Amino acid sequence: MDYAYLISIFLLLSTALTTINASIHIYQNQLFNEVGNAYLLPGGSEGLAASRSSDNSVSDGRSFIRFENITFWRTQAAADEQSDKEHGTGLIQAVIFEAADRNNIGGSAYGGQRSICCTPDLAKLEGCKQGEVIRIPSSTDSKWPMVLNIYFGGNDLSTSMDNAKVPIMKTGMYNLFFIACDPKLKGTTMSGKTVWKNPDGYLPGRMAPLKKFYVYMMIAYLLLSAIWFSQYVRFWKDILLLQHCITAVIGLSLFEMILWYFDYSNFNSTGMRPVVITTWAVTVGAIRKTLSRLLILSVSMGYGVVRPTLGGLTSKVLLLGATYFLASELLDITEYVGTINDISGRARLFLVLPDAFLDAFLILWIFTSLSKTLEQLQVKRISAKLDLYRKFSNALAVAVIASVAWITFEVYFKATDPFNERWQSAWIITAFWDILSFALLCVICYLWAPSQSSQRYAYSEDVKDEFDDEEAQSLTRGQSDGDVNLVKQERNNGNAGVSDPEDDSEEDKRE
Repeated sequence: MDYAYLISIFLLLSTALTTINASIHIYQNQLFNEVGNAYLLPGGSEGLAASRSSDNSVSDGRSFIRFENITFWRTQAAADEQSDKEHGTGLIQAVIFEAADRNNIGGSAYGGQRSICCTPDLAKLEGCKQGEVIRIPSSTDSKWPMVLNIYFGGNDLSTSMDNAKVPIMKTGMYNLFFIACDPKLKGTTMSGKTVWKNPDGYLPGRMAPLKKFYVYMMIAYLLLSAIWFSQYVRFWKDILLLQHCITAVIGLSLFEMILWYFDYSNFNSTGMRPVVITTWAVTVGAIRKTLSRLLILSVSMGYGVVRPTLGGLTSKVLLLGATYFLASELLDITEYVGTINDISGRARLFLVLPDAFLDAFLILWIFTSLSKTLEQLQVKRISAKLDLYRKFSNALAVAVIASVAWITFEVYFKATDPFNERWQSAWIITAFWDILSFALLCVICYLWAPSQSSQRYAYSEDVKDEFDDEEAQSLTRGQSDGDVNLVKQERNNGNAGVSDPEDDSEEDKRE
């Protein structure tokens, strides 16, 4: 078996398991895993920027990896095999390297399978020391990869590592592994923690730009809120129910951005994610996403515009909303609040699929309902509402196309960067969805902005007559053509002297 391939697999696993958790990685009696001729324990993987200065504050410009209270325990059987007078009776090595230098760990004899630990053949060929990790100096800095040695003494069951600090002088994706090459150290466990710090704080490198991003998003939502609420207060008497819902979505969105900013700010200062703030941010976000989707669905159905209620669909819409909220809340709680180490890939996939399925179902239902509403408005020739809904449908179509395109790009981005070497631009993946939500909300605010003529878009009896027409046509669909024409003729005669006030207003405007 190719041990370099196994190291790559462990590198992928450590990247997936630790980059989202925290900048303070805590280990609690974690067991070393057997990989080839070595025993490995992944200690973390994060993007770190190069140090800029040597001050002493949190945002001091220094970047480092610090080891604190690291303790190793070997088995009783392994300790009993050693003499209490011996020194260095078991070696564990902490190996730090950039993802770009991952092939500098390990070697192969005569072009065969690669080994992590030095073998007798490799000791003769490459000059490595038998029983230790094979380290090939980096072409850019001979001190890297960095290897720190920790020895057991005599027949002691445990040994502790000095609280060392490794300064980071070059920007890159850094990985930490604890490796034991001695077969007698099988079953060794480790406890303690490592602290990973960037120049501006404890936020992982791939997440650090999001702190500033949420500041900009707060400013954007504040501007949108100021414009909307000024119109909202000015035309209070003409406000529609739909506009009340838009106000709630704007308020929730602003509150969510504020919570995310405080979440990242606290994370950056302490190195640990604040559970309470993160839970609030996730919950408010799930409520906002659910309310936004139900609002778009209701508008697409013509609620408040071509129908006074949703009728028998109300319970179905509410059930879909409750289901979507639960699915979104569980996924985001797992993604941001829970420790990512606690769930496997299959478990996470189990939470992602329902959320994706519900989104797809909502999109299908929205566009199906929107098509029917447009058809009804076109038949009735209510030009003001028809023009509004056409603009709304175009905005939704653009948003869906942009979403599909971005999902395709996201899959490509992750598939072509298995070791997160493009971590400095990874924040854009998360930021795009917030930008898209804000842009769509701005379009909705523009289309349904409070004004003196807001009531012209409200439900009126002329649309009710149209629904009655459809019901009459469905009832007479099985009759002869002559009967249908007679029904239409009688209806036209009955309405010959009645003019539609909204059509009249449109004609007056054209004149």
